[in-house]
Amino acid sequence: MTEDTALRAELLGRKYGGRRGGWALRECDFTLPRGRICALVGPNGAGKSTLLALAAGLLRPTEGTIEAPARELLAYVAQDKPLHPRLSVDDTLRMGRELNPGRWDPALAERVVEGGGFSSGTLVHHLSGGQRTRVALALALGKRPELLLLDEPMADLDPLARHQLLGLLMAEAAENGTTVVMSSHILTELEGACDHLLLLHGGRIRLDGPVEDLLAAHTLLTGPVADLAPHTVVESRTTGRQLTALIRREGPVEGPWETSEPSLEELLLAHLRTPEGAAA
Repeated sequence: MTEDTALRAELLGRKYGGRRGGWALRECDFTLPRGRICALVGPNGAGKSTLLALAAGLLRPTEGTIEAPARELLAYVAQDKPLHPRLSVDDTLRMGRELNPGRWDPALAERVVEGGGFSSGTLVHHLSGGQRTRVALALALGKRPELLLLDEPMADLDPLARHQLLGLLMAEAAENGTTVVMSSHILTELEGACDHLLLLHGGRIRLDGPVEDLLAAHTLLTGPVADLAPHTVVESRTTGRQLTALIRREGPVEGPWETSEPSLEELLLAHLRTPEGAAA
């Protein structure tokens, strides 16, 4: 990898179940620049968790390659937030400090667990799902990683806690130049927080690039039913003589159309509903 690259995959594939198994990922190519906040989006079974586990070095590719920073420069928070149940919160953070000498930020880790409604002496197995999430994020952020991989990190949190922790995460990433890859099904959570997008469907990458560029390349059209060539139609709906469509432009848009730029949520939902015909 170059100094400007945080994560790169070439023809990456992962198969489960031996010869008769299925592919969780296939022929994935992408390059994620350093310092980006990347949304990893896709339906259940798209391969998001597999991709993050491969990036973290917990799985080996069946084919192709994936390049990421060394383990000591990387942090990964899995969906199940695996923590030792018999350790207290204080012991867990102490373990994080001892396993990451020279990089550990105790003040940042404490800020993450603050407001969780538990004491430092509380055992992990007495914590709720949202409280476990706070401790897992404290371990990850306290390490001051160059690359932070988060698999559905906010799913167990209430809306207020989600807003607070996402704000803290974004602020810390911006201050330290941390690259973040975050999978989430909450599309509104991603808009405004992420500046890069990876959309997976069926184990393959359907969209990849800066959010601003992807939005600018697409247009929402409303108007009379007509031929949309040469543009690529991602999704279209017809009501009587009225057509509403999301297109990926191939040149200027001509015709009696009302046009607007889609939101990130509109873009993602359209591509998720028609993944095969709109791969980009």
